[in-house]
Amino acid sequence: MASSKSGNGGGAISLERMSVEQLKAVKEQADLEVNLLQDSLSNIRTATTRLDMASSALHDLSLRPQGQRMLVPLTASLYVPATLHDSHNVLVDVGTGYFIEKTMAEGKDYCERKINLLKSNFDQLFEVTSKKKNVADEAGVILQAKLKQLASSS
Repeated sequence: MASSKSGNGGGAISLERMSVEQLKAVKEQADLEVNLLQDSLSNIRTATTRLDMASSALHDLSLRPQGQRMLVPLTASLYVPATLHDSHNVLVDVGTGYFIEKTMAEGKDYCERKINLLKSNFDQLFEVTSKKKNVADEAGVILQAKLKQLASSS
């Protein structure tokens, strides 16, 4: 366990050489970071699911003939009747209230590129989360050992 390291700014310090208070601080900080990273992973999963649904909706929309009546969702529970006037072009929400008109193929391509980007970010973030979780777990094990040692020596 002498190789256990935890980043602390300029250099790394062995976890075994830290005091109980320092170990508690390292563990708390690592646990906090793990929780934040897990929230980010959850958000990425949600965004990926929404883009998958959007891509599927674009596919379904491309199969419908012009002039067909349908229900369009305004919110999760509010739908309004509408008529499909153009099944070749769509408005793509590119964020912060901006929409860009694209062809159906460009819209599908946009969704696929965003999905691939999110999956790549998810994989990278998952690696970082695993490393942080390992640091937190290792700090916890060393902390427990030190606390046990202090309890038996007193």
